[in-house]
Amino acid sequence: MQLFCVWLHHWRTARAAPSTPSSRPLKSISILKPLCGVDDDLEANLECFATLDYPAYELVLGVKDTRDPAYPVAQAAVARWPKRVRLVVQQGEPGLNPKVNQLVTLAAAARNELLLISDSNTRVEPGYLEEISHTFEDPRVGCMSHPISGLGEQTLGSLMDNLYQCTSAGAGQISAKLAAGQDLVVGKSMVLRRSVVEALDGFRAVANVLAEDFVIGQWVTRRMALRSVVARAPVYNVSQKKSVKTFFKRYVRWSIIHHTCIPTPLYLAQSILNPTPWALLGVMLSPSAQTLEAAGAVVGVKLIHDVAVFRMMRPGQRTRWVTVPAVLLKDMLLFAAWVNGLFARSVDWRGHSLRVMAGSHLVAPPSALPAPIPLPAPLAAAESEDRGELLAG
Repeated sequence: MQLFCVWLHHWRTARAAPSTPSSRPLKSISILKPLCGVDDDLEANLECFATLDYPAYELVLGVKDTRDPAYPVAQAAVARWPKRVRLVVQQGEPGLNPKVNQLVTLAAAARNELLLISDSNTRVEPGYLEEISHTFEDPRVGCMSHPISGLGEQTLGSLMDNLYQCTSAGAGQISAKLAAGQDLVVGKSMVLRRSVVEALDGFRAVANVLAEDFVIGQWVTRRMALRSVVARAPVYNVSQKKSVKTFFKRYVRWSIIHHTCIPTPLYLAQSILNPTPWALLGVMLSPSAQTLEAAGAVVGVKLIHDVAVFRMMRPGQRTRWVTVPAVLLKDMLLFAAWVNGLFARSVDWRGHSLRVMAGSHLVAPPSALPAPIPLPAPLAAAESEDRGELLAG
């Protein structure tokens, strides 16, 4: 089903006639881009957004403080495109979510009604801002996000990261839209009206929420009774040099976030979307020719699915043979992260341990609290290689 939905989405996008120019002027857009550390090819990522062919937008970069390694990179961008790019330093610390802390300052500095929250490790294609402007001509639209793809891998960890972004995150957004009519909000590229943000009490309202994008999307549709829309155009997650340890650590954290946002029965049921580990477990528990044959079929279909979706989600990109074993390793590591997410409720952000409660609400645990549930060995041995992934989603 997911493979068909992705194919249908791309077929419709390719056949869609160019948008008829609106009689209304293009809307002014403020791109809010929090930075934390130097992402892979950060300079090129910023250049992509600073040189978009669109007449009415600004790019507002943010850092927590001037000690951030991204600060000189941001300064260079301001010097290169002074009429388009501005840099602000975070004021205060309203909550425990560092991305939201920056968004509070960035939103206050922004000059326009449409606020586009854009992660620092992304790139986009021409027409990106035009689609946003045309979509928000409908006053019933309160939120918009873009399906995620991935590119740039030079290491196995980054290949698995981009595989996940294409085959699970982006494909999941497209499938939910086409198969169930649901618009899933992902904060890697998310657009909100300033008036909507203010009606929800500003970004401060989610300063102690880890999955702020999910919560804001829920509030827009349920509290404000506005539409949340998934765009046609993708946003590309640029991942080049991540290690396997960093990949695993990131999705251990993501599994904890995800479980706190949905009921446990649904979290359990979603494991069938990753059938390879279950198939191999079946062979181990009941070894026979029949179970081996069934497991082989399951693994084969999953491989075909992931490779096909990976190719469709990033047209023009080469798919190497190493993608096949990378799919298998990705699925096994994601399964381990999923199991950990059943029990763990603590995440480590750049040396700060935080508890994640229901609804992904964050709590700073007192030092007197007992140690959290031990994590799997690969996570415990993981090096501190986040390099801003907390802000990059």
